Amino acid sequence: MISSLVHKYLDFKYREVEQFINNPILTQEKILNYLIKSGTNTYIGSQYDFASIKNKDDFRKSVPVFHYEDLKPYLEKILIDKQQNVLWNKPVKWFAMSSGTTNDKSKYIPVTQESLTQGHYKCGQQMLALYAHSNPQAKFFLGKTLVLGGSKQVNNIGDGVFTGDISAILIKNLKFWAKYSRTPERISLIPDWETKLQELTDYAIRKDVRAFMGVPSWLLVLLKKITVDTGRELTDLWPNLEVFFHGGVSFTPFEDQYRKLINKDSMVYWETYNASEGFFGSQYLGDSKDMLLMLDNNIYYEFVPMSEWDSNNPTTLTLEEVEIGQNYAVLITTNGGLWRYMIGDTIEFTSTTPYLFKITGRTKHFINAFGEEVIIDNAQSALSEACAVTGAHIVEYTAAPIYFGDNSAGAHEWLIEFDVEPADIHLFRVTLDNALKKVNSDYEAKRSHNLSLQDPVIRVLPKDSFYNWLKYKGKAGGQNKVPRLSNNRDYVDKMLIFLNMSGV
Repeated sequence: MISSLVHKYLDFKYREVEQFINNPILTQEKILNYLIKSGTNTYIGSQYDFASIKNKDDFRKSVPVFHYEDLKPYLEKILIDKQQNVLWNKPVKWFAMSSGTTNDKSKYIPVTQESLTQGHYKCGQQMLALYAHSNPQAKFFLGKTLVLGGSKQVNNIGDGVFTGDISAILIKNLKFWAKYSRTPERISLIPDWETKLQELTDYAIRKDVRAFMGVPSWLLVLLKKITVDTGRELTDLWPNLEVFFHGGVSFTPFEDQYRKLINKDSMVYWETYNASEGFFGSQYLGDSKDMLLMLDNNIYYEFVPMSEWDSNNPTTLTLEEVEIGQNYAVLITTNGGLWRYMIGDTIEFTSTTPYLFKITGRTKHFINAFGEEVIIDNAQSALSEACAVTGAHIVEYTAAPIYFGDNSAGAHEWLIEFDVEPADIHLFRVTLDNALKKVNSDYEAKRSHNLSLQDPVIRVLPKDSFYNWLKYKGKAGGQNKVPRLSNNRDYVDKMLIFLNMSGV
């Protein structure tokens, strides 16, 4: 009876998906009109004369592209000056904290009640509908969903304004019936990771867990802990385990370990793409990881071609203008109060009927193997501090992740060529690590108790190593071709092989 009712509801939600699949351009145009109308009487609406905007071309001409640094003055009007109707025509009471930029440890992304109900929650239900449509025998809803959220609990910063991880904000605003099937709110919002992991372990081993939801890197830590603490296989603990809805970081580096931990051929791994700024995509079919762009979530999308990423006034494309196989940066306008906002993610469309895509990375060099989102400015700041403390001088460097092993957490591996080596390499490593924690709250969380990220590994390379490598690759001279940070270990591994072959 319960199973039949739930499947009927998910069938209804799937018909919503079919509607925007069949009318993608009209859906997006209606959303743009709604957003412009809603924003007309706001501070930003008067600043850019939203009242005169009649169509998407007017919108592109009238409103500039926003990066987080451009958004900050508006956020300060809300958070510091206590003004409303700045970015949206309803009060903004929630701000999601996510990884920082050059000048800030954390970003504060506005979250409205409309963006929660019409975006995050609506898309979450549509994601479940897509999964159930591909898996008609799904029964995950008859048991518990084990959810591992973020580390930043909800904080009241005054005047009824709250901050926290987007996962914490979503949990706090869930309807009671949705909370019933998930990890208890009391546990989900525990700020200390070690305590949270123990409480989750104690809770989960007594329940009929049928689904997981969360970031692969952190959930892997929890599942390994459960197998160690209980001495049992996960499939013995949870014989009805069915699906893992995952997102946040690439699943590829973790897939083998999950398949070892969960020795069950029928286990499904379902890709999602949601962030502080919104819920953008979900896996569409069971036999492909390509994701469907969610088009009726009151987010209006634009796309920036790769050749325009460094432009101050980039040319943007609307949905009907994109092409398969091209790399685009994603630009969003939302009912959360974000206007033509560059989120920094890049995607490639694999289909336009329907609009399917895969995530290709970020517009800048970065490491985000475990959800730490370390950017170049973080690295430069931390390396500068380590050099100042130890008297070192760096010629060149590159860094990449060391992925999880069977019995070890991940780490960052730094290949550094010094002109003046540090007086104490151990002090250099510790200072670098602590400096990264200071400038990047996500890195700090992932390094907590060495659970997801262990101490960084520093490899001191002989002088001229980078030059010889570039010369070998035919890239000596001109601008440096070595990525400062890369989520892909391929470059670092090949460089180490070359140096080893060269007798270095």
